[in-house]
Amino acid sequence: MSASLPKGGSSSRLSDEKRLYALSHGPIGRLIWDYSLPAVVGMVVMSIYNVIDRIFIGQGVGPEAIAGLAITFPVMNISAALGVLIGAGGAARMSIMLGAGDHASAQRVLGNTLVLILINATLYLTVFAIFLDPILRAFGASAASLPYARDFMLYILPGMLVMNISFTFNNLMRASGYPARAMVTMIIGAGVNIILAPIFIFWLGWGIKGAAIATDISMTFSAIFVMSHFFNKKSVVHFTPGIYRLKASIVWGILSIGAAPSVVNIASCFINVIINRTLYEYGSDNAVAAAGIFTTYTSMLTSVVVGLCQGVQPIMGFNYGAGLYGRLRRAFWIASCWALIVTTAGTLFGISCPGLVAKAFTTDGDLIAVTENALRLSLRLFWVVGFQIVSTTLFQSIGQAGKSIFLGLTRQVLFLIPLLLWLPGIWGLDGVWLSFPLSDIFATAISIVLLWWQLRQLDASQPIVSAEAIEERELS
Repeated sequence: MSASLPKGGSSSRLSDEKRLYALSHGPIGRLIWDYSLPAVVGMVVMSIYNVIDRIFIGQGVGPEAIAGLAITFPVMNISAALGVLIGAGGAARMSIMLGAGDHASAQRVLGNTLVLILINATLYLTVFAIFLDPILRAFGASAASLPYARDFMLYILPGMLVMNISFTFNNLMRASGYPARAMVTMIIGAGVNIILAPIFIFWLGWGIKGAAIATDISMTFSAIFVMSHFFNKKSVVHFTPGIYRLKASIVWGILSIGAAPSVVNIASCFINVIINRTLYEYGSDNAVAAAGIFTTYTSMLTSVVVGLCQGVQPIMGFNYGAGLYGRLRRAFWIASCWALIVTTAGTLFGISCPGLVAKAFTTDGDLIAVTENALRLSLRLFWVVGFQIVSTTLFQSIGQAGKSIFLGLTRQVLFLIPLLLWLPGIWGLDGVWLSFPLSDIFATAISIVLLWWQLRQLDASQPIVSAEAIEERELS
């Protein structure tokens, strides 16, 4: 039985109805393409400009600057984690609300998300500003790398709020049915940064602080663009009076779902502390810099998978809310196949051509040698990571916060920390690099077990709403 679209009404309202209708009736493969391609392009562009920043810093300042930048990763991850807590949770909750036809609650999610972002940013920026040097030392900064890390963080702090706004509302834009516009948000920021970074780093001679200032400006442009979308009353969900007062059920719904990716990001901060301290014990600043290059390379690969997941999340969330579990399953398996292709290709290139990766970031011979060894060892089983990320996204999309959190933590906490504490005592610096592939495969095994159980549960469940009921609702 096929449903026709509602008759009459304004053209913008009809467009909104078509947008939501497609999520529950359009071909899954086509929907993933339409939603994920813009998200992947946006994430890759963002990743590329982060990589370009690090290349400019490595080539223009030196290995100590790369080590200093690597030290800032945990601090930046804490900011990102607190933003993801609200942004990812808000996007998943909005998708479920729209799938269930509860537009009023979707609107309130939007307003509560804005208030939570502002409260959140005020708290963490205050802490970072007061305790910056102790935090950087605790995260493994040496006497040589601390000045670079401090310079970067002092200038990036003012931009953290606009970063969180840009990324958070970019997710909400995609969740409400605007994947192409969400891509434009990312491209705007990346384009501005690619232009400004070399000017500030090289031509003006600002070094590592120039990279931070360029990032601040570029994120401001992105934030202005994405917020203008939600101030437009023609958008599916938009800012309107009465949606900003925090409501306990809405706040809990956002935070419980967003907790999974947030906890994973926070865990990665502490993992970085352990990694940096272990690298200094068994290696040197070059080992820390090599870890920074490894992280940058794998971040490029995972950015593609994360973009894919950002695109498939509203599809899975909407169809879960609509009770269309068969469509949810199909979306998951298609996304998993593509994720595996991406991480497998990246694994093969990184292992077979580690020198090319290292030389893109530095001309220092010693650092190149350390990085080549790091990539060959640490990437051996990285190809399985794509499947694990998509699995975590499935649990997040259907509101299974506890399982999503557990699954997200298995790789970095349950397995990586013990391996980092054990293997270097046996194999030295190589033990640090070998900890990564072992944690990858163990975490993936856990993902397969949890996924099998969850899909069986969905098969045994009755749909929340039948497909016919959805059609009747759309026709009414």
